[in-house]
Amino acid sequence: MARINDNFLKLQAGYLFPEIGRRVAAFAAEQAEKSSMLIRCGIGDVTEPLPQAAIIAMHKAVDDLACRESFHGYGPEQGYAWLREAIAKNSYQDRGMDITAGEIYVSDGAKCDTGNILDIFGQDNIIAVPDPVYPVYVDTNVMAGNTGDARADGSYEGLVYLPCTPENGFIAEVPNQRVDLAYLCFPNNPTGACASYEQLKAWVDYALANDTIILFDGAYEAFITEEGIPTSIYAIPGARKCAIEFRSFSKQGGFTGVRCGYIVVPQELTAKDANGKEISVASLWNRRTSTKFNGASYIVQRGAEALFSDEGKQQTAALIKHYLGNAALLRESCKKVGLKVWGGENAPYVWVECPEGLGSWEMFDKMLQEALVVITPGAGFGSHGEGFFRISAFNSRENVIEVCARLEQLLG
Repeated sequence: MARINDNFLKLQAGYLFPEIGRRVAAFAAEQAEKSSMLIRCGIGDVTEPLPQAAIIAMHKAVDDLACRESFHGYGPEQGYAWLREAIAKNSYQDRGMDITAGEIYVSDGAKCDTGNILDIFGQDNIIAVPDPVYPVYVDTNVMAGNTGDARADGSYEGLVYLPCTPENGFIAEVPNQRVDLAYLCFPNNPTGACASYEQLKAWVDYALANDTIILFDGAYEAFITEEGIPTSIYAIPGARKCAIEFRSFSKQGGFTGVRCGYIVVPQELTAKDANGKEISVASLWNRRTSTKFNGASYIVQRGAEALFSDEGKQQTAALIKHYLGNAALLRESCKKVGLKVWGGENAPYVWVECPEGLGSWEMFDKMLQEALVVITPGAGFGSHGEGFFRISAFNSRENVIEVCARLEQLLG
């Protein structure tokens, strides 16, 4: 009989967001008369239409496939040169960062990349993750066999957890031990925290001193509107030698249903093999990509390229402004009823301390059953997320205004 990967049996219950979906579906089935009034502010899914520039470009790309002369079959596994060049110029070079098109690999999203990156690293690495944290980082390491068993609080043996608390502004601090791989995410999911230049420099300095590779998730960088906050780990000198960056068009251009992202792997980044020899990380990722991926669709990549046009930049800026406006309303509403709030500035997530006496899942149930609003319990992001909840600003303005009213009525 075939053997399964026993590491999957270590996973705690279901992945957070399907579990939320299951609970919401059960409530909707029991309270059918109220289901139409539910407002979902849990999962970080966009709600507004795609930028017109992307729509026009994708329509034209479909037409390209209707003619032999302009038809495209398999594209480069790493992504078309015109998209990689647009990314390099607009996201990095125009911002003073030395990233070339050849160091960019286009994919179907940052979630996939943050999990797939483990393919090229061995199982004897010491791995650090913030807590609370985006669940994909932890769960994919469990699946890959990089952890021990789960503890009672939901954490896993074998991982180095970096507490993110109100005391440190929910910014993971460098560990007091050496680690091989360290996950960072800024603007942060779930807390909305943004690291300063000095805080990122401390991480780069640590990584260079300890031969650590930083796995930097920058999926929400488009929400950084405040001057002085780095939009990339590569804004820090030396980061090219110690960091991989993940980016996504899901939030920048509303591509959650379109699927397109990219990963940056600098040429000088190396890691050691079993004999201690330094190996190019980019060469391994390129080999993995060429073997396991046939590239994002031509149509999708044309849509992504259009986001960097003048029209596309204006339209994506309007999208970001809309969601940040929602976040500002949610922040103020939470403050109005006396709750402590973080995030929501330079980030689409508002991180809130639960009312006294309520745990994360208890607050989830209270909001669902009494306010008909779906939030995300902080405990689903790690043990240090207990006692907090996340509200997503991805919604219509009308819905957000209604959520604020319900929240104030429930807790005011």
